[in-house]
Amino acid sequence: MAVAVGLWVAPVQAVDPVRLSGDGRGFVLGDSDRPFRIWGVNYDHDATAASRLLEDYWEEEWETVCRDLEEIRELGANVVRIHLQFGKFMESTNTPNAAALARLSRLIDLAEEKGLYLNLTGLGCYHRRDVPDWYDALDEADRWEAQAVFWRAIARVGRGRAAVFCYDLMNEPVVGGNEAGGWLAGEFGGKHLVQRLTLKQGGRPATEIARAWVAKLTGAIREQDPDTLMTVGVIPWAMTWPNARPVFYSPEVAALLDFVSVHFYPKVGEVDQALEALRVYDIGKPLVIEELFPLRCAQREMEDFIRRSEETAEGWISFYWGRTIEEYEAQADATMADAIMVRWLRYFREAAPRYRQPQ
Repeated sequence: MAVAVGLWVAPVQAVDPVRLSGDGRGFVLGDSDRPFRIWGVNYDHDATAASRLLEDYWEEEWETVCRDLEEIRELGANVVRIHLQFGKFMESTNTPNAAALARLSRLIDLAEEKGLYLNLTGLGCYHRRDVPDWYDALDEADRWEAQAVFWRAIARVGRGRAAVFCYDLMNEPVVGGNEAGGWLAGEFGGKHLVQRLTLKQGGRPATEIARAWVAKLTGAIREQDPDTLMTVGVIPWAMTWPNARPVFYSPEVAALLDFVSVHFYPKVGEVDQALEALRVYDIGKPLVIEELFPLRCAQREMEDFIRRSEETAEGWISFYWGRTIEEYEAQADATMADAIMVRWLRYFREAAPRYRQPQ
């Protein structure tokens, strides 16, 4: 079976597991030397006014998920980044939610059926109302232990499943914080996308805290799954402070991770600065731009950023929110944001053949 994507035809086929290449700088498929590059989307919420997270509708509206993954494939994507919410997968500090794990297993089956790979990003607390009170009340050590229980459970489900491309430990963790600020950082678009690892730094260097946390969670994953790749999606602070050095991709911490994941939203006129910041993360491991979108710049600038990042990046992951180009265009009350999304999705589909395949 094959599905037409513009002038390109994307075949549906069984997936081989993604591994690191022999030199550790790229990705390959299975036990071969066939190179693999990522052209993917974040499937992080839907396009409804409520901006629902996946766990809000994947039980009662499973057909919506099936349709969305098919639409993602038709756009030419090969990787889908899924954001798993801690509160939906954990009933207590040491008790995972069996129903949520079963639904995740079904999602992995669906991805393999569609010929897609999943980036499983964990520990989300995006909607404050879904964060358990008992979780917020934990101290640092107990919170990390609950996070390790979460990852052991996810890794048990993902072990040996070729469609699981990687485990991303957390979306945009930050080290610094204080008890007054709480575990969640500022709100963006109604969601809390950034979490703190500690509320009491106590004189510890940021890299020491980051290494201890990464070691705790990667160790928990490896107890259950010895093979699947691991990463952490980070904010490129070098875009804000040119002399900023990576914390999670410092030599002390990066040794525990398989590849680099970094998020880029260049501002108007700052493509050169973004590319300079990107080079900070070129540390000899595969580098994936795990989030990108013309949020703060013109589309032509984002296209330029992607094109000029080809020498550095092994993958690019944008966004898809469950609405097709045709559905956006059919809206009687379409907004400027809808028009921007239509133009972007058209580019994404047209560019898929180039960026999925190594040049």
